[in-house]
Amino acid sequence: MDLDISGRSATEIAESLRALVERGALAPGEILPPVRTLAEALGVNRNTVVAAYRHLAQAGVVVGRGRGGTRVADRAPVAQEGYAVDSVLRDIGTGNPDPDLIPDPSPALAGIVGRPVLYGEPVIDPGLERWARTWMSDDGTAEDELRLTITSGAADAVERLLAQSLTRDDAVALEDPCFLASIHTVRLGGYRPVPVAVDDEGMTVAGLRAALADGVRAVVYTPRAQNPTGASLSAERAAELRAVLRDHPYVLLIEDDHFSALSRRPHHSLIGPRHERWARIRSVSKFLGPDMCLAVVASDAETADRLAMRLTPGTTWVSHLLQRLTCALMTDPDVASSIEDAGAHYAERNASFARRLDEHGLAVRVGDGLNVWVGLPVAARSVTEQLMRRGWLARGGDEFQPTGDAASTHLRLTVHDLDDDEAERLARDLAAAVRAVGSTAPLAGAPAGSRVG
Repeated sequence: MDLDISGRSATEIAESLRALVERGALAPGEILPPVRTLAEALGVNRNTVVAAYRHLAQAGVVVGRGRGGTRVADRAPVAQEGYAVDSVLRDIGTGNPDPDLIPDPSPALAGIVGRPVLYGEPVIDPGLERWARTWMSDDGTAEDELRLTITSGAADAVERLLAQSLTRDDAVALEDPCFLASIHTVRLGGYRPVPVAVDDEGMTVAGLRAALADGVRAVVYTPRAQNPTGASLSAERAAELRAVLRDHPYVLLIEDDHFSALSRRPHHSLIGPRHERWARIRSVSKFLGPDMCLAVVASDAETADRLAMRLTPGTTWVSHLLQRLTCALMTDPDVASSIEDAGAHYAERNASFARRLDEHGLAVRVGDGLNVWVGLPVAARSVTEQLMRRGWLARGGDEFQPTGDAASTHLRLTVHDLDDDEAERLARDLAAAVRAVGSTAPLAGAPAGSRVG
């Protein structure tokens, strides 16, 4: 690499490299010279170059990859959930709940307006707190022992939890494949994602061991309805992972139980009784609607105090009107019944679509959640292109990879809102798209070792 890098101090070297990035002489993803090589070329101590690279990492200009070296940060946008803008294709990659299954808040709205909330008052509405203590203690934790924080949704909670505990370039273990918002949060925060493979039973033991050996300071995981795969932790897998974590009590465990009230699976946590740093997040957006930006966080005392301090400079509290509305809805027996019915509907529609795929030669194991994770015998990107020609806009598995090291052979499809005729047409078109790609593998489902559907 022939680069005009100059400087004698860490600050000067960092500014020289930053200028090269800004001018485009160093492109996103391009690797910087090894520390020893650059130190010898500039005639400085290697620690000076290490400090320069650290300055750039803290500013988000570069990202450390361990043995993979230090690379210029990728500024490419991360994929987001939701409908594609201005597309004439039928969008089957939204990840959205069915709007017809979201409870109508109108009856509850009239009863939540009362005395205005002023500065200095408790940040958690008393009614919501009473309900949340019961909701968050289903693992046997005594209600009066819980430390609760309210945030503006799960993604907001994850961002604040990482920010109060980590610095740029710290390593974070992420499920592979992973929820889009978690990838986005880690990338924007300047942290180093360490992928941990997911199989039918959740995070793999070998993957978590390797991530801990790589020095991760936080683990973000989903106990059930993992997005995109639909995997849920089994009791046996959770016990094995807790055993691995016993030697790492100060690694921050962030449990995102986003599908809690809709889930068809039992809740198995990785948070052991002696783990020191942990946070369990439960949001309401999947069952009360994405616009209900509220999550309850239960955590250890130190994490709760840090999270409260992290909230202070920005949004000091989540609107008490939103808190009261959430409480009114979640304590309404009719709403609880409708949420139960919605969970059953998602499970039935996903299972029905999987059966259709099986009839067309694509075997899929259905997990939990809003989506179906379809394994293919060919590259997903090529299949999505074929589906576009047939009028469908699908979401390939490449978008859900924390590091994007290999081409995905999976699609994540949101099919619960398709009627029977549409579901049959999609299954038929998907099988035809796989054949059109020209795979030499037999059309008999996902490749060996594929993750759950």
